[in-house]
Amino acid sequence: MSDERFGKCPYFTAQSVLQGKWSILIMHYLSSGPVRFNQLLKMMPDMTHATLSKQLKKMQIDGLIIRKEYPQVPPKVEYYLSDIGEKFLPVLDSLENWGKQYIEYMDKEI
Repeated sequence: MSDERFGKCPYFTAQSVLQGKWSILIMHYLSSGPVRFNQLLKMMPDMTHATLSKQLKKMQIDGLIIRKEYPQVPPKVEYYLSDIGEKFLPVLDSLENWGKQYIEYMDKEI
């Protein structure tokens, strides 16, 4: 990352690491424990195989998730939150609460 704010500004750093349309939703789905690739794909039917693969690789590189491959046939791969990814869980809870409040707000406005 070439921007001088990365690693210095907490808001810029968080936004950079969590970029991608699906990253927060993936973090939510992994918050309950390990999930296999095809399970994630079924949970997000609007996402393509390639997009999920790309998003998971980025999140793995950024240290948010861990990819565990089991030596068996057929191959089994699971994804789960890393230690730093688990530290995001209170943020997920806050986002859920805010999202519910915003949905109520929208319902009143319509």
